[in-house]
Amino acid sequence: MQQKRWTIKEVNQSEVNLLQTQLGIHSTLCSLLVQREVKTFDAAKKFFRADKSYLYDPFLMKGMKQAVQRIQHAIVTGEKLLIYGDYDVDGTTSVAVVFSFFKALHPNIEFYIPHRFAEGYGVSRKGVDYAIENNISLIITLDCGIKSVELIAYAKANSIDVIVCDHHIPDDNLPDALAILNPKQKDCNYPYKELCGCGVGYKLISAYALKYGINEALVDKHLDLVATAIAADIVPITDENRTLSILGLQKANQDPSIPLRALRHISDMQRDFTISDLVFVIAPRVNAAGRMDDARKAVELFIEENELIAQEMARQLHEDNNDRRDVDMQTTQEALEMLQSNGDYKHRNSTVLYKPNWHKGVVGIVASRMIEHHYRPTIILTNSNGKVTGSARSIKGFNLFEGLSQCAEYLETFGGHYFAAGLTMHEQKLEAFKDHFEQVVHKTIPLEMLQPEIEIDAELNLKEVQQKFMKILKQFAPHGPENMKPIFISKGVLDFQNQSTVVKEKHLRVALYQPGSPTMNGIGFGLAEKIEIVKSQKPFDILYHIEENEWQGNISLQLKIIDVRAIEAP
Repeated sequence: MQQKRWTIKEVNQSEVNLLQTQLGIHSTLCSLLVQREVKTFDAAKKFFRADKSYLYDPFLMKGMKQAVQRIQHAIVTGEKLLIYGDYDVDGTTSVAVVFSFFKALHPNIEFYIPHRFAEGYGVSRKGVDYAIENNISLIITLDCGIKSVELIAYAKANSIDVIVCDHHIPDDNLPDALAILNPKQKDCNYPYKELCGCGVGYKLISAYALKYGINEALVDKHLDLVATAIAADIVPITDENRTLSILGLQKANQDPSIPLRALRHISDMQRDFTISDLVFVIAPRVNAAGRMDDARKAVELFIEENELIAQEMARQLHEDNNDRRDVDMQTTQEALEMLQSNGDYKHRNSTVLYKPNWHKGVVGIVASRMIEHHYRPTIILTNSNGKVTGSARSIKGFNLFEGLSQCAEYLETFGGHYFAAGLTMHEQKLEAFKDHFEQVVHKTIPLEMLQPEIEIDAELNLKEVQQKFMKILKQFAPHGPENMKPIFISKGVLDFQNQSTVVKEKHLRVALYQPGSPTMNGIGFGLAEKIEIVKSQKPFDILYHIEENEWQGNISLQLKIIDVRAIEAP
């Protein structure tokens, strides 16, 4: 296990004190709020009490007026619409949410998802040709299109209007679409910039319903899918995304749509959904369709109205996910062996691994797993349609999109953001690319950044871990980027009466105390090697989340241990 750096987040204490006078709650909770840019009573009210009234007027988004007017014209005149989306969770949920809404108003509508392997990411030539051949006069792209300058020009040349709904960073050269809905456009005044693709699609149908008097229930029919997209696409769970996530989770747990009920059933989920469940239980099954077969299956499930049919579709996605897991494990093992057998990687600041027969659908997952073992910006590549293609994942301190931009001369295509990207190149350029990418990473990241970091939110004494504290702490959920689950440090803790032990050879079960505190139980998954520190009979420091543990109807607090460190002698 790699040794990790511990970093305690800084906070403006005067802002904490001011907020505490307004809220009257534990100062550590106020510190957590200030770290999350929640600094006033009104901001805290908005943070803790999600309400649909907090959502922004969709017409503040540039292009929205033109988009809804064009859609209305298409519906009134009976034109044929095509809802076009990407093959991942964000793309497929986007298509389902927008397609279902307009299908209820206009029967002359289809959807299109490009095949991951045959067509690749985003708007494809094959997709535009499909629209031409099927007399479609309006395409609405979702979670893609902002970079499809040539293909949207091709559509326009064939008398097809295009409305682009996207959230990826635009280039200076924008497509000549009828309307572009993307809050990241330089001249878009929409107040919140971090919507996912499905979020932009949701704003489109919200605007249409507002303008033309459509029942709000139709807009919110798949709000649980919007929350799933936000969770799976790893966008910040702040501001409007936070509100949509909370409202979507409420729907998922109180009145789930048919597809989410089917996915819950096949996943054998008994408890209420959390954002983590949407990321780790629902999203992999949805993604598996595009990774292993055809992502159309995911959309077909999402728009299905028959419960029994939806359950059968969910079962197919579940089987795809099992296949994906097997391929993922095998590929991960092969990549690890490749990494460990080549001593050069120990001295490199980047990891780029290539094997032509690896499954294209799992390379992104494998890149993430490699970072867990070898903390470096990582690219996993395979061969598809005669080209070297793959996925990249990054670490804190290295902007992957900018890094790849500096290697553009070696790449045929690339796209993505700070932590994740996709790329394609000719095989003869691979070695030169690897060397240049290594140079870019080497000059960008200081050596200390190549050690994994744990950011600590606050220090607590174990006696402060009480139900009253936890009652408010729970309301910080849902967690995600820019609102991660708080990590606490307690210093100088001790093993209580030698009760801490290793369970199942991998995990650490502890009973801990500080002088003057009650005993706290905890579990540290995969931390068995830390048992020597715990059993040393010397004080040590711990990092942890606080969790509720329910056993036979009784709820108690426990620590989920993240790391343990011996106290160095002065």
